[in-house]
Amino acid sequence: MYAVIKTGGKQYRVQPGDMLVVEKLDGEAGAAVAFNEVLMVGEGANVVVGAPLVEGAVVNATLIETRKGEKVKIFKKIRRQGYRRTRGHRQFESVLRVTSVAAGKGKESKWDGVVDLTTKAVLDARARNLKSVAEAASAPVAAPAAKKAAAPKAAAPKAAAPKAAPKAKAEAAPAAEAPAAEVKKAAPKKAAAPKSEAKAEAAPKKAAPKAKAKSAE
Repeated sequence: MYAVIKTGGKQYRVQPGDMLVVEKLDGEAGAAVAFNEVLMVGEGANVVVGAPLVEGAVVNATLIETRKGEKVKIFKKIRRQGYRRTRGHRQFESVLRVTSVAAGKGKESKWDGVVDLTTKAVLDARARNLKSVAEAASAPVAAPAAKKAAAPKAAAPKAAAPKAAPKAKAEAAPAAEAPAAEVKKAAPKKAAAPKSEAKAEAAPKKAAPKAKAKSAE
């Protein structure tokens, strides 16, 4: 048995066991959802069309997850004006599993399977044999807990670092004092200045013979 229902301003053809993606619905994962706006119910050649709804018809489903859909890009352009704008939008949507279709007057068709709350992204990856994608989609749930557990261990070496700092300063202090002592010891070399005074006294002796030659003339 199948039915045509209306939700979120759209119409969907469903039957028991189908996975349905509709506009966002309120509720948490595992919640039961009932659609009373049934436009048509059919089973083989017997079809009942509502005017506008079928009286007593109900479609029951279980909410699996609420997620964001695929991204839609909106691009705007005004020619010769240098105007270009690109925006993206991801619409919220709910994933459902149809469990039963009731046509009223005691006619009802149920799904024999068990509702699994595995997300649609993981199911699609498994259907395509993409094991890595399926594992990545289910892994983030346990990842934050592992990071929090590893954080205190990483913080322990940082606490020991300040204790080692004073030793490094104490070792650096004698090294800095040693060059200063060498500079102080090298200071007495400035006593070489008297040599220039001796040269100044010797210079007039060389010029003396020239003066004698001029007097002889």
